Amino acid sequence: MTDLVEPGSTMKPLTIASALQSGVVTKDTTVDTNPGYMAVGRFTIKDVPRNNGVLNVTGVITRSSNIGAAKIAAKMPDQVFYDHVHSFGYGVSPHSGFPGESAGVLPRPARWSGSSKTTMSYGYGLNVTPLQIATAYSALGNGGKLIAPTFVKGQRNEGKQIIDESIAKEVVAMMETVVTQGGAKQAAVLGYHVAGK
Repeated sequence: MTDLVEPGSTMKPLTIASALQSGVVTKDTTVDTNPGYMAVGRFTIKDVPRNNGVLNVTGVITRSSNIGAAKIAAKMPDQVFYDHVHSFGYGVSPHSGFPGESAGVLPRPARWSGSSKTTMSYGYGLNVTPLQIATAYSALGNGGKLIAPTFVKGQRNEGKQIIDESIAKEVVAMMETVVTQGGAKQAAVLGYHVAGK
C-alpha cells in the first residue's frame, strides 16, 4: 500500500488493453520485433532471452516482448496512452482507506523524454504499489470494471467501467497463454483457467 516499485512486465497487459481500447491494434495485428533489439534515442532495448521475430498481439504477451509492447504503445498518441494507464488507477490513490497509501508516480506526457513512453510500455519510468497492480489486474478480471479496494469486511465499492468488457476478456485470454505456452507454466492449476504475467 505504501512502498513503490516499477511494475516491469506486469505493465504489458495494460499497454495491450489500452491499444485494443484505442482501436490501434486487434489481437491479430502483427508486430515485427526483429532483430530482437531496438534503438530508442541513446538507449537500446532488448527482448530477453531471444529475438522473438514476428508476433501477433497475443504473442507479445505470451513471449513478454519489450519491443512488441514499445511498438504497440508507439501507435497511440501520448495523451491517449497516459489516460488509459491512469484509468487503471496508476498515478492516483486507490482510496482503500489505508493510512499512508501511495498514489505512485505516473509522469504526465509534458514531462516525458524521448524514451519515456517506450520504457513505460513495458513497466519502467513509472512507480506503483503492489495494491495498485492488484487493483488494475482485478479490473481486467472484472470485465473492465475498476473497483476501489477496501480493507473493511463487507464493504462493497461501486465499480467504474474503464475498458470494454470484451477487451478485458480478450486480454485475460492472452494472459492465459503465458501459463499455457509462455514462461509461467508452473503456475498452471489443474481444473482452473489461470492467467498471469
